[in-house]
Parts: sequence; C-alpha cells; structure tokens
Amino acid sequence: MKTIMPKQITSADRKWFIVDAKGQTLGRLATQLSVILKGKHKVDYAAHVDNGDYIVVINADKFKVTGKKMTDKVYYRHTGYLWGLKETPLGDLLTKKPTRPLELAVSGMLPKNKLRSQMISRLKLFSGTEHKYGAQQPEEIKL
Repeated sequence: MKTIMPKQITSADRKWFIVDAKGQTLGRLATQLSVILKGKHKVDYAAHVDNGDYIVVINADKFKVTGKKMTDKVYYRHTGYLWGLKETPLGDLLTKKPTRPLELAVSGMLPKNKLRSQMISRLKLFSGTEHKYGAQQPEEIKL
C-alpha cells in the first residue's frame, strides 16, 4: 500500500461556490466554510497542502446568533500602545463592519500557520445579494 501525496493545485483547478448566510447560525456556518477553504471535503486532502476552493458568501451580515450574544459577545484588538486594549460588542461591529464577524469566525477555525492567509483570501464576503464574481459561475450550495 502506498501513501499518495497530493500536489498543490493551481487557481484554475479550484471550484467556486456561493453560499447564502441569511438566517444561518454564525458558528455553524463558519465551521462549514472553513472545511471548504481547507479542502477537507475533497478526497485528496492533506493538511500540509492548500487545496481548498473559493467561496462567495452573500448576505454575510444577515446571520443569526443565539442568546444574548449581540450584546455579550465581545471582540478585542490592541492598538500597540500601553493600555490600548479596545473591545467591541458584536452588535457594534455589525454596524461598523458588517462582514467582519463572519471573517473572524472563519479565520479562527483555519490552521494557525502560513497557509491561513492563503485560505482566508479565497473567502469573498458581501453584505448584500449582489457580488462581482458572476463570471466564475459559482455553484450554489446549501449549508
């Protein structure tokens, strides 16, 4: 028996998917998106090779959260200065940058190595139903 080592695929071989995030739970949606970005849905998956696909997410700000997460869930960032820790609740982040919570959720589920930036760059988020990737003919998937 031999172990087959997959080769890195080119961008021409990657498929395009479109997902509607309206009414879906934030964490459950993020896990399914990260699986596609990593390429774990493919037969020739290997952890050290970036063979994931492109994903276009429409209505990326229309996800739902359970409980009181709109006010209680807090995102942190640091300015780099002393006492520069800033915190932003989920509700405020949605008004300022509507697609950022979904991007942060998916990014947190990707591997913490050099492949992460390549994977997250294939995630295209749009707050409305219109997107600019119609020429790639993305196939719609229900998650």
